[in-house]
Amino acid sequence: MPSLQVRNVPEALYQALKAAAKRERRSINQQAIVALEKGLEDQTELNLHRKKILDKIESEKERWKDWNSLDIVKLIREDRES
Repeated sequence: MPSLQVRNVPEALYQALKAAAKRERRSINQQAIVALEKGLEDQTELNLHRKKILDKIESEKERWKDWNSLDIVKLIREDRES
């Protein structure tokens, strides 16, 4: 199994990791692995969420291509009345 050495960890971050490890009854090494896994999962989920939003924008692009010709005031009134 590969190993990883991290240098120059800020003191506050190390203390937070140490406290989390104690709270979860893990070694600092185990807690660091859990934190890395969670951080990478969160990033992956965020990227998927962004892709969904961009895909939705792309799919609705045609619908809004003439947005400059829209009567914004009329749209706001319609929205408020509904």
